[in-house]
Amino acid sequence: MTNVTQEKPLHELLSRSMVDIYVGSDNTHWILHEKLLCHHSPFFRKIFYKKGSTTTSFGLPEEEYSPFKTFVGWLYSSSLPVPREESDLGVLFDLYLMAEKFQTPALIADVLQVVREWYKYSDSYPGLRRVQYIYANTEDGSPMRHMLVHSVARLMVLENGMKPHWDKALRKNGQLAVDIIKAIQDWRLDEDAIPDAREEPELGEELVDVEAELKEQQEAIDAEEDGEDVEAKEDGEGESKVEAEEEGNEAEGENAKEQKDDSEAHDDSEDTVVGSPEDKKVEQRAQTKTQKTNGFTNGVKKLGFEDGFKQVSNGLGNGDYGTLAH
Repeated sequence: MTNVTQEKPLHELLSRSMVDIYVGSDNTHWILHEKLLCHHSPFFRKIFYKKGSTTTSFGLPEEEYSPFKTFVGWLYSSSLPVPREESDLGVLFDLYLMAEKFQTPALIADVLQVVREWYKYSDSYPGLRRVQYIYANTEDGSPMRHMLVHSVARLMVLENGMKPHWDKALRKNGQLAVDIIKAIQDWRLDEDAIPDAREEPELGEELVDVEAELKEQQEAIDAEEDGEDVEAKEDGEGESKVEAEEEGNEAEGENAKEQKDDSEAHDDSEDTVVGSPEDKKVEQRAQTKTQKTNGFTNGVKKLGFEDGFKQVSNGLGNGDYGTLAH
C-alpha cells in the first residue's frame, strides 16, 4: 500500500498519550494513540494539537462503525481488507469519504488502489449507484470521482448502445455527462483512430433507409385514406339511419293522428258538434238573406201588393207589359 505520510516506524508513533474518540449515534468508544492519529490526519491534528487545547476526546456522531473500524485497522497495520464481491465495496467507499474528511492522503491512495484493482480483475465497471453516491458526497477534483468517471467513459465508448438507467441519469445529471466528455478528451486519442463523419458520409447514410421511409410514408397515406373511407361509410350509414328514423317518426305521427281523428269521430255526438268558422259565416249569410226577403215581402204587404201587381198607375195591368224593344 502507498503511504506517503507514514515515513516514521510505527513504534515511534505509539506514544503514551491517548485520546478518546466516540463514533456514531451509539458513541462507540475508541482509545487511540494521539501521536499516531495526528501524524496521519491534519483534521485530528487541529483538534488535539491546537495551541492551548487540553482536550483529549472528540465525538464523531455522523460517522458509522464499520468504516471507522476499518480506518483504525489501517492506522495500525497499513492494510485494507480485500473485497470478494461488489457489495464489499460499500465499506471502502465510506472509508474513502472518511479519508477525505480526515485529510489522510495515504489512506485515499490505498482505497483508490483497492477499488481500482477490484474492477480491473473482476472485469467490470462501476455501477450507476456507486457513481451517484460518490458524486453526491465529493467535490470536483476528487480522485475517486475522477477514477469512476473515467471508467464509465470507457464503458460508454466500448459498449454497444446505452442502458436506459444510464441514459436517464446522464439527462438528469448534466455535470456527470460533462465530466464523461472531459474524460474522453483527456485520453488524447490519435486522430486516425477517431472516425470522421465529414470524410465518411456513409457513417450517417447508414442511419437513413430511404426505401423503408418511403414505404412507411405510403402506409401512413393508405391508412389515412382507409380511415376517411370508413368515416364516410359511417357518415352514410348514420344519415340513412337518421332518415329511416325520421320516416318512422312521420309514419307514427300520421297513424297517431288518424287514430285521434277516429276516436274523436266515434266519441262526439250531434249535441257536441261545433261548426267551423266558415260554416258559421255561411249560416249567417243565409239568415241575413232570409231576413231581407222577409222584409221585402212585408214591405210589399204594407203597400197592398201582396196579391201581385194587379193595379198600376194609369189603369195598366200586368198583362199590359210587353217586351222592351232594343
